[in-house]
Amino acid sequence: MQFNLPTLHIQYKKFTRSSRRTGKYSHRKRLITYDIKDLFVNLPTQSIINSTKFWLKRNNTENEIINQTIQMLTTIINQNYFQYNNQWFQPEKGIAMGSPVSSKIAEIYLQYIEQIYIKHWLESKEITYYRRYIDDILIIYNINNINEQKISHYINNIDKNLQFKSTNEENNTISYLDLLIYRNNNNLDLSIYRKPTSTDTCIHYLSNHPHEHKTAAFR
Repeated sequence: MQFNLPTLHIQYKKFTRSSRRTGKYSHRKRLITYDIKDLFVNLPTQSIINSTKFWLKRNNTENEIINQTIQMLTTIINQNYFQYNNQWFQPEKGIAMGSPVSSKIAEIYLQYIEQIYIKHWLESKEITYYRRYIDDILIIYNINNINEQKISHYINNIDKNLQFKSTNEENNTISYLDLLIYRNNNNLDLSIYRKPTSTDTCIHYLSNHPHEHKTAAFR
């Protein structure tokens, strides 16, 4: 089964291309990023089920298939336990860390949020650019239409279970994923972001690491 989900989320390679196509960048625009704190363990399970129903109905799925899908999804979500002090617990919310389906489940809910709460922002031009990669969000907004306080207040009141931590520009610069984005006059320039603790040290070629790990730094 395949959902026809919206495209407010991104694949990393597509993001770098789309960012460069933004063209002229007005001096009235600003950048802000958000990180969703502890995403997987804070996702509300009932909202996941409701958003799955939303997408299934939106894709004109038969009722029998919807019911079967929801039953399977409920079973998967409920298989979430942890052990502490020789006792087993089941959390009231969240999905299992490390599960091969958890990222897909998270996408179903986050894209529902974007469809219902974020899409109109773009259509009304309150924000001019929105992209998300998993739990990292980049927003460009016009300071004549909205400010960072309103954006943060709105996005943090969408779901009480999710906390969006903001990072603002500093000296016309902001980091997003492994990119450093410069607001240079009326343009955006991209470069590689390196953490202050970075030593630019690569894995030694003769070390006992998988070959793909060694070559990843040069791709």
